[in-house]
Amino acid sequence: MARDPRYDVLFEEVSIGPVTARNRFYQVPHCNGMGVHYPSAMAAMRSVKAEGGWAVVCTEECDFHHTGDVAPAIEARLWSEQDVPIMARMAEGVKRHGALAGCELVYGGMASHNLQSREIAMAPAAIPMQGFAPGQARAMDKADIADFRRWHRQAALRARDAGFDIVYVYAGHNLCLMQHFVSRRYNTRTDEYGGPIENRVRLMREVIEDAKDAVGDAMAVAVRFAVEELAGDDGIAADGDGRATVELLADLPDLWDVNVSEWDNDSQTARFAEEGYQEPFVGWVKQVTSKPVVAVGRYTSVDRMVSLVNGGVADFIGAARPSIADPFLPRKIEDGRIDDIRECIGCNICVGGDYTFAPMRCTQNPTTGEEWRRGWHPERIEARNGDGRVLVVGGGPAGLEAARALGQRGYAVTLAEAATELGGHLNRLSRLPGLASWARVVDWRVGQLRELPNVEIFMDSRLDADQVREFGFDRVAVATGSHWRRDALGRTHRAPVPGLDGAGVFSPDDIMSGEVALEDPVVVYDDDHYVMASVLAELAAGRGHVVVYVTTAPDVAHWTHNTMEQGRIQARMIEIGADIVTNKHLARVGGKEIELACNFTDRRTRIERGSLVPVTMRDADDALYRALAGDRPALDAAGVRSVTAIGDCLAPGLVAAAVHGGHRYARELDAETPVDSPPFRRELVALSPDWPHP
Repeated sequence: MARDPRYDVLFEEVSIGPVTARNRFYQVPHCNGMGVHYPSAMAAMRSVKAEGGWAVVCTEECDFHHTGDVAPAIEARLWSEQDVPIMARMAEGVKRHGALAGCELVYGGMASHNLQSREIAMAPAAIPMQGFAPGQARAMDKADIADFRRWHRQAALRARDAGFDIVYVYAGHNLCLMQHFVSRRYNTRTDEYGGPIENRVRLMREVIEDAKDAVGDAMAVAVRFAVEELAGDDGIAADGDGRATVELLADLPDLWDVNVSEWDNDSQTARFAEEGYQEPFVGWVKQVTSKPVVAVGRYTSVDRMVSLVNGGVADFIGAARPSIADPFLPRKIEDGRIDDIRECIGCNICVGGDYTFAPMRCTQNPTTGEEWRRGWHPERIEARNGDGRVLVVGGGPAGLEAARALGQRGYAVTLAEAATELGGHLNRLSRLPGLASWARVVDWRVGQLRELPNVEIFMDSRLDADQVREFGFDRVAVATGSHWRRDALGRTHRAPVPGLDGAGVFSPDDIMSGEVALEDPVVVYDDDHYVMASVLAELAAGRGHVVVYVTTAPDVAHWTHNTMEQGRIQARMIEIGADIVTNKHLARVGGKEIELACNFTDRRTRIERGSLVPVTMRDADDALYRALAGDRPALDAAGVRSVTAIGDCLAPGLVAAAVHGGHRYARELDAETPVDSPPFRRELVALSPDWPHP
C-alpha cells in the first residue's frame, strides 16, 4: 500500500547539529526495567524500534557517576570505561537499522539515594532526600560543581566511545541535579549559581558547553528540560522560569526535548489526560529557538502528529509509550497501513515494570521485554510447524490474541464466543469512567482477525465439553475468563465474610451489567487495590449516589502508585464526595450495617450501608477446561491432542497478563520447550577475576 501523501511531512529528514534523523519519529528516553541488569534485553528492545522506523532511539536514564547512583531503579549506566561495551551493544543495534542512538545522561542529586554506592548525595542546597529513603543531600560547594562538570564531560566522551550519536543534558522530571539548580524550590544558593534565573541556569549552560566542546562534531548535544512543573508559583512554569531558561539557552544545544514535570505529570494515564495534553505548556518553545524541538503527549493519531509539525509545535513526534505499544508505528504509517497500528491505551502498565524493578511489559504489545529473552518479534512470528486445527473458546483479550497470533502463524483457527460481541470483560471495563481507550485492545485484534482468511469466528456459541470433543479439533485453548466474587474472599479475608449472601450485596460484574438498583450509601470495599473499586465508586457517584470507599490499604487504589495515577485517583474520590476509610477490613455484615476492624488494633467501628460492593478477587471460569482436561480418555478418543487454559481462565490477572498468555500459547503451540529449566534466556553476571578480594 502507498503512503498517504498527507503524511509525507513526517518522513522528512531533520538535522540535529552534526547528525541527521531520517524522519520525524523520535523515541524519547524511557525507562524499561532492563538496563544495567539485562543489557542484551534492553539492546534488543531498542533495536526493534529502530527496525520499526523510529529515526532516533534513546536510552533510559543513564547514571554516569557513582555519587549519583539511581539504585534500586534498574537503569543504564556509564560510571566508567567498564560500562562502555554494555552501552555499545544498544548503540550498535539501533544504528544497524539506520536510526540515531541517543544517550540520556542523568545525575540525580537529591533524587539519587546511592543505595549501591553508599555515597552522600549532593544538591544545590542541603535538603532531605527525595522519595522514600531517610537522609539528606549535602550542599555542593564550588569544588563539587567543578567535579560534576568534569564527570559529565567524561560521561559524554564515554557515550561517544560507545557509538552514540546524541548525548543528553538532562533537566527534567524532578529527577536530576540540573533541574534542581534551575528550580527556586530547591536552589536557595546566594552565590553565582543561585538567585536570579540567569544564575540558576548557569550550571546547565556550562554543562552544555562542556559537552559540545568534548564531543565536537562527533555527536549532537540535546537538552531534555521540564518547561512546566505544575507546582504553582514556586515551580518552573512555562510562563516563568521555564520560558526564561529556554530563552537564555535558546540556540546553545542542538535539540530541545521538552515536557512537563514530574514523571506522573509527563506520563499521565488515559483516564486523566487526553492525547496531546502537554501542548499548552510546550507549544511556544519553537518560537524561542531555531533548533529542532521534540514534544510528547501519547500521540496515536497520525493526523494529530502531522498537525504538530504543520502547526509549528514541534519538529519531532516524541514518543515513549506509543513506541512500546507499537515499535513499528512509523513503518506502518510509511507503508500506508494505518489500521495495523497497535495504539497505546495509556494504562501505564509499562511504567509499573520500572516501579517494581522488573522488565517492562505492555498491555497492547505482548512481545515487549521478550525480544531477546524469548526471541519474540512484534511483527514476525514463526510459521506453524505442522498441520492441525485449533479451537479457541472465548473471545476476551487472551482468546483474541491467541486466535490472532495462531492465524498469523498459518493455523486453521476457529474462535467460539458465547456472547454476541467479542471482547469479554474488556467490553464492560472500557465503558467505565476514564477507561474507554482500553477498548483498543479488542478493536485492534478484531480488526486483525478480519484480515485472516484462515480464522473463522462464531458468536453466540456457548460450548460444553461434549460439543468441543465432537468438533474434532486437534488442539483446544480455553479462554473463558473469570468473574468477581461477592463474598469478600481475597487478600485480607482467606475465608468468605459472613453476611455477604444477603440483599444489597453486588459484585463488580453486577454493577457493570447495569441491571441492579443501588441504594445509598453505596459502600465500595477495596481489597483488590487496582482501578476497579475507584471506577465503580466514580460510576456510582456519577449516578447521584452517596459513596463510601473502604479499603484495606493505606490509600485508595494502592497498587496504582506503580502506574503513577494513585494521587489523581485519590483526588478524584475526594472530588466526587466519597467518604474514604483506609486501613480497615470487613469484620461483619448484617442487615443495613457493616462492622469494620482496624488492620492494626482490631478496634471496631460501625457504618450504615445501602448497597455493598466487595472488590476483592475473581474466580476463574474454568469449568469447561476442567471437564475437558479431567477426561483424557475422552480427549484421546476424539483426537484432541491438548487442552490448555489461558488468560483469566488459568488465573485472573491484569489485562496485560491475559494478552501475554494468549500470545505465548500461540508461539509455543508446536515448540519444544524445556521441561525443568526456564523457557527463556537469562543474562548472567560474569564473576570478577578479583575474587576473593581486590
